Amino acid sequence: MDVRDSEEDRERELLLFYKQQQEWACPLHCTLVGDVAIGEGVMRYFMTTIISKLQFGFSLDLGGMGRTLLFEGEPDHLVPAASEALTESNLFRVAGRMLAHTFLHDGPHVTGLSPAVIHVLFNGDPEMATVVTEDCPDLHIRSIIELVVGRTMRQIKQLRKGLKDVMVWPLLTSRPDVVPLLFPKMADMQFTPQMLLEKITWPVEDSDDEDFDLDTTCRITGFLRMFIETASSGTLAQLLTFWVGWEMLPPELRVEISGGTLPTSSTCFETLKLPAHFKIYMDFEKALVAAIKSTGFGLV
Repeated sequence: MDVRDSEEDRERELLLFYKQQQEWACPLHCTLVGDVAIGEGVMRYFMTTIISKLQFGFSLDLGGMGRTLLFEGEPDHLVPAASEALTESNLFRVAGRMLAHTFLHDGPHVTGLSPAVIHVLFNGDPEMATVVTEDCPDLHIRSIIELVVGRTMRQIKQLRKGLKDVMVWPLLTSRPDVVPLLFPKMADMQFTPQMLLEKITWPVEDSDDEDFDLDTTCRITGFLRMFIETASSGTLAQLLTFWVGWEMLPPELRVEISGGTLPTSSTCFETLKLPAHFKIYMDFEKALVAAIKSTGFGLV
């Protein structure tokens, strides 16, 4: 991926890659052309980018409607977009490959797909799909919700082909309990302060980091704890992406005190580096918010 290209050009390269059959189960090696970043963090950035495009849309105008959304509707009731142009371009098969590829590499997921769509996707009888009014994104036709499944069958079949291309289909059909891991509900992916705090390994006095006194270490780690305890789920997700490279909690989150100016991270080592110079919480909060909103996924 060439970071010097426009967002639209990067999206074209992503789509081109996933339109071609690959050895999906092979180790994934990613390079950001035009950036010095290397390591595991680059792969996490790549996977996060893929899922973000599927969840929130492509900047490319692929269906004559401006920004291209492959899934539309309300949270936990998303359905494939009923666009003839997207279906004719086989983009839902591409989406299936993207979903399965990130799944193979323990990456993030698209959240909030309609249970009715998931039911039909995995060979459930469309007549038995439980469809509710929220599954119909078009408010003008909610009175005819039986169209929800019927008008998206081609898209669902393409998604199924994409999952089969990446060879995860036998697992998903033989182990229905695995399906929610691939298609979690949006509510299940909400982060809480406690979820992050219990994963953190805090700095200790005998660490090999730069020499900072105990008062400084306690002040800065206290600021971080306060930030996490008062942050929204969305802000915690941004912090986690900055910290480790994607919205997936690792077994351990590390914190270091540094002599830098702004917060940085080493995503490969899942380490957040916090400058020691902050004296008041408001300055710390302002710097951390600026870092996680402007630098994407930290250092890799």
